[in-house]
Amino acid sequence: MKPEETGKAYDSITDRWAEDRFNMNNGIRQHQLALKFAKGKGAALDVGCGRTGRFISLLLAQGYSPQGIDISENMLQLAKEKQPDIPFYHADICSWELPEQYHFITAWDSLWHLPLTQQAPVLHKLMSNLVPGGIFIFSFGGTDEPGEHENNAMGPTVSYSSLGTTGFLDVVKAAGCVCKHLEFDQYPELHTYLIAQKR
Repeated sequence: MKPEETGKAYDSITDRWAEDRFNMNNGIRQHQLALKFAKGKGAALDVGCGRTGRFISLLLAQGYSPQGIDISENMLQLAKEKQPDIPFYHADICSWELPEQYHFITAWDSLWHLPLTQQAPVLHKLMSNLVPGGIFIFSFGGTDEPGEHENNAMGPTVSYSSLGTTGFLDVVKAAGCVCKHLEFDQYPELHTYLIAQKR
């Protein structure tokens, strides 16, 4: 599935993340843990930021200068209305050139929509744009083997891919980062997140 198709799919279901329907604590505990590993505060980036602004608000409260990027135009419009002073970018993370280096990058429940062939290049790009000591937290499908599939559990059909747990650890190491924490946080579901730190 092309990135613009994923964006249009999310354009049609933005209401799923309205505050009266969505658990705004989703991922907060995990990000609070990631922030404990941080060394220095500066620019931060939320990849696949969506409309809720919850991670951007958390980063602001911790003294960071956050930005957001998303492939869904409608999600970004709602994000801008909620947090008009934040820089938001409507772009495909696969081809987008990051404008600076970051102290903290999050990609929560977003990168798994990338084509399998783009997983390693995008992860490497993001980690390459961390300052030394910078933190990267991202979630993924903790499968044993690489793979990809499509489903319509949310309504529109969207694609998912995973390098497999070992594959993600290999990319983290190759990008000059160290795994600080890995957790299957919704076990027995395969939802997994990893906290990496730039050497």
